[in-house]
Amino acid sequence: MPAGPLRRRGAPLIALAALLCLYLAQFAGALLPNAPLLCAAGAAGLALDLALRRWQPGVLTLLARLRCDEAVRQLLRDLLILVGLAQAAEVGTVPRTLMAGALLAGYAAHIACRALGVAVRRARTLPIVTRNIDTSALRLSPAPPRALTRPGRRMPLFAVPGTAGLLATVATGQAAWGLVGTCASLALFAGAAVHLGTWLLPGRRPPSDERVLAWFRDWLERYRPDVGLYFSGGSGTAYQANMWLTTLAGLGGRPLVVLRERAMVQQIAATDVPIVCLPRVAHLMLLERSSLRMLLHPANAPKTSQVLRIPTIKHAFTNHGESDKLSSCNPYAKVYDQVWVAGPAARKRYALADVGVDDRDVVEVGRPQLAPIRPYEGPPPAGGPVTVLYAPTWEGWTNDPGNTSVLRGGEAVVKALLADPRVRLLYKPHPMTGSVNPKAAAADARIRALIARANAPAPEEAPPPRAPAERGALAAPVRPRAARRPSPAPCPAPGAAAELARRTEELNALTARAFRPGADEAERMSVQTAPEPGRAEAVAAATEAWREAFWAAQPPGTHLVLTGGRPDLYGCFNQADLLISDVSSVVADYLASSKPYAVINSGPLPAAEFRAANPTVRAATILTPDGAGVPELIDAVLDPALDTLAGERAALKEYLLGPAEPPSPVRFREAVRALCAAGEARLARQARLPGWGPHPGPPGLGDTSPADAADATGAGETPGEAAGEAAGAEDPEELPIERGASASGARR
Repeated sequence: MPAGPLRRRGAPLIALAALLCLYLAQFAGALLPNAPLLCAAGAAGLALDLALRRWQPGVLTLLARLRCDEAVRQLLRDLLILVGLAQAAEVGTVPRTLMAGALLAGYAAHIACRALGVAVRRARTLPIVTRNIDTSALRLSPAPPRALTRPGRRMPLFAVPGTAGLLATVATGQAAWGLVGTCASLALFAGAAVHLGTWLLPGRRPPSDERVLAWFRDWLERYRPDVGLYFSGGSGTAYQANMWLTTLAGLGGRPLVVLRERAMVQQIAATDVPIVCLPRVAHLMLLERSSLRMLLHPANAPKTSQVLRIPTIKHAFTNHGESDKLSSCNPYAKVYDQVWVAGPAARKRYALADVGVDDRDVVEVGRPQLAPIRPYEGPPPAGGPVTVLYAPTWEGWTNDPGNTSVLRGGEAVVKALLADPRVRLLYKPHPMTGSVNPKAAAADARIRALIARANAPAPEEAPPPRAPAERGALAAPVRPRAARRPSPAPCPAPGAAAELARRTEELNALTARAFRPGADEAERMSVQTAPEPGRAEAVAAATEAWREAFWAAQPPGTHLVLTGGRPDLYGCFNQADLLISDVSSVVADYLASSKPYAVINSGPLPAAEFRAANPTVRAATILTPDGAGVPELIDAVLDPALDTLAGERAALKEYLLGPAEPPSPVRFREAVRALCAAGEARLARQARLPGWGPHPGPPGLGDTSPADAADATGAGETPGEAAGEAAGAEDPEELPIERGASASGARR
């Protein structure tokens, strides 16, 4: 069955109607009786049920919510066949009884298999999920095949022999077909139950919760983490944590990523940093007796309040980007020990917002993850193409009208860009666009359609009809308008596509998580063990090679819609000559390049008030929702003499991101060391209180040897870790942190 028709709009309703009609036809065939109608409807119903699993699984999910799951549908189908079989004079009572008995026994075995599947899944749901940690001591076994643990897969497949045999008996009157088919289904269901039960035997049964927790406590004692990244979020929010992974790994020492949702473990990008997921609060409290001294928080989440209860850990809110939106000065930030911001702009933003964040707790650390962004190297060649990156933000949880230009202004601006033959457009929407407002998703789809049409070859224009007096003359051809893009687009360099495929395969081999179909959390834990030494460096090199191959493989002048993690946003920054965005952290990050940028004013404020209310647009060209001013903007990018905002961008860059010296990674590392030292000092004071015992110190503040840490992770010490160990060996008393001190130690 082709996939296209079943994926069209309205296909779910068509599929539901088809299933209902087939059941009604089967019912009519059983009552009449009409063997051809019964057999045709029964076979078609089973085939449609199997096909929907591939092309319309949402329909089956809806039916399951209505208590009409795969077992109910199959049972109804088989009962209608038995009704028709009861009226077949050619089949005796004894064979009919045997077939019905085998069929019922098969359903009983299916129920038993389903119960065993639940027991196996519960037993294999461990209290802690890990990545990049050696779990060989737990002796985790592979998961059972999906056909055994997923009733939605098992029932329709294993029931095929029985249903087919019964239909063959109805059609031919030969009882042997039904007996063989129902016995075959019974054997499949019973065999599946027996085989699945072996996963509850001691040889395959996973370790108990007590043993897993004891193993985790032992790992914490051996690894002795010092700085961690705490993250909790739903699907689509992993990018907020991923942007800090490289910075965390670059600190040296013993970093750790702490998650709360099981599904998030596989959404975190490739990294060598150990990852632990602690879904339950009781298990999260195991960190209280660990050497962990501070946690970085890139986002606010309801579960953040749970980790803030741990008195032995200091907490710094880093956010996942800064902008002029109210979400960048959330009142929740006052619950953290410190709020780390990029530069003076964010400090002033918190002061003006008056949300309870003490200015003495604000630390300026810059944006260390912006290091890959290349600085401005001058305008593109005269005549273009000018590569324009349109990277709008999403509608936000509050769905305010000025949050995203996708809803109001995006289409007009894109049309204006596509109409300029000097422009090459890169469209990279926010990954959460349309997740709150369906209108934003529809507008995003329309923008993509505009780009697709612009990339399509332009049809040759037909000459205009000739006047009667000109019939004997040859009409002059009509020349294309200047705004029409040349077609077809130039081709990339020979072999570029093959090179991209090779680089993609190489990068996927290092980063892709290739699991056996049906692998569960326990099996993935055993596969994603401690990384081999040097893997992080190999991934970085392969990623850079992939970026170069990707851009080389794109036809020059072709507009692109870029989604997903590749290419990353900063890689798009390096390709762009101009950014068009909304009021968002993308603007502040792009300023690291000092290139021209524009912001679409899609809200209700006039241009002057909009510029005054949003410091990040101080050096931007303001575009209106109708797209006016785009040609003049492109002129300014091509001719630096027309770029009157270059000096303002340089000043705004320092205001938003902080000074260039000392570099942001240095300021960030100093802030980490200072907060860890403050945590140690607090623990020393707490140890003198009644009921408080000593706590283990982190590497660099205690006595953990590199050999012990290498044994805990399964990998040797890297040069960066050695540097972190040496830096952390200084006396904590020499690293005081004052309220109101910046990351570089300057009091503000």
